[in-house]
Amino acid sequence: MITFYKNNNGLFQTDNQEKNCWTSVVCPTKEETQYLLEELQIPEAFYNDIEDIDERPRIEIENGWCLIIIRIPFKSNDEKLPFNTAPLGLIFKDDTFVSLCFQQTDILSDFVIYSQRKKIAIKDHFDLVLKLLLSSSVWFQKYLKQINQRIKLAEQNLEKSIKNEELQALLQIEKCLVFFITSLKGNDILFHRMRNLKNHKDSFDLDLLEDVEIELRQAEETTNIYSNILTGMMDAYASVISNNLNIIMKRLTSISIILMIPTLVASLYGMNVPNNLQENKNGFLIIIVISIVISILGVFFFKKKKMF
Repeated sequence: MITFYKNNNGLFQTDNQEKNCWTSVVCPTKEETQYLLEELQIPEAFYNDIEDIDERPRIEIENGWCLIIIRIPFKSNDEKLPFNTAPLGLIFKDDTFVSLCFQQTDILSDFVIYSQRKKIAIKDHFDLVLKLLLSSSVWFQKYLKQINQRIKLAEQNLEKSIKNEELQALLQIEKCLVFFITSLKGNDILFHRMRNLKNHKDSFDLDLLEDVEIELRQAEETTNIYSNILTGMMDAYASVISNNLNIIMKRLTSISIILMIPTLVASLYGMNVPNNLQENKNGFLIIIVISIVISILGVFFFKKKKMF
C-alpha cells in the first residue's frame, strides 16, 4: 500500500505524489514495486536489502540516494514470538522521500496522527528520519510495558503451579527481549553515525537529537532490566524445580525403605528353617506386630532426620 503525505504543520495525506512529500510504502504489491523501481528509480539493491527481515540498521549512500535502515517493533500474530522487530527503510534524494516496510505496524500511522495533533513541522529529510527514530523508540517502550505485564502474569501462574506452559511463556518473552536488545543497539549505533555526519552535523535540531538519545537510552536500559529480571526468574524457578525433585526423590526413597521392613521380616520368618514360631498359633500375629513396630520406629527415625 502506498500513501502520500504532505508536510503542512503536520503530515496530511494527499492523493498524488508531490515535491518534498513523504511516500509511505507498506507491504508493496508487484505494481507498487514496479512504481518504486521504475518511476521513482530507487536502487534495486536498496529495495532488496530492506526486504531482508534480518537486515541491520545502517546508513548507505549510492548515486545520490541515501538509504537509512532502522529497526522498528511490531506485535506479531505468532504465539511463539508475540513481539518482534522489522527493518524500516528510509530512502531519499533531492525532493523524494520514501519509507519502505514489509511488515504491518502501528508506528507510521500513529506518527502521522501525532504530527497532526502536535502540528509538527518537518524541516528536511534527516529531520523526518530522526523523528521516526524517536517514534520507534517510544513504541519500543510501549511494547516493553506489555511484555512486563506478560512477565507478571507468568510469574503469578508459576507461583500456583510450575508447568511447562508457564516456563515456555517466559522463554518466548525472553526471545522477544533478545530481538529488542539487538535492534535497539543497532538503532543506537546508527543514531551516533547520523549525528556525526560532516555535511549535516550543523543542521540537526539539538533538542531533537537530545530527545532521540534519551528515548533510545531509556528503551535500551528498560529492555536490559526486564531481560535481567527474566533471566534471574528463570534461574530461580529452575533451582526450585531441581529442589522439588530432590525432595520428592528423598521422600520416595524413605517410603521405599519403610515398605521394605515388613517384607524383610516376612522373608526371614518365611524361610524353610526352624525359627521358634513355626508351631506357635500366634506366629503370624507376632510377625505382623514386629513388622509394624519396626516400621513405626523407622518412620520416627526418618522424621527426626527430616526425610519426610
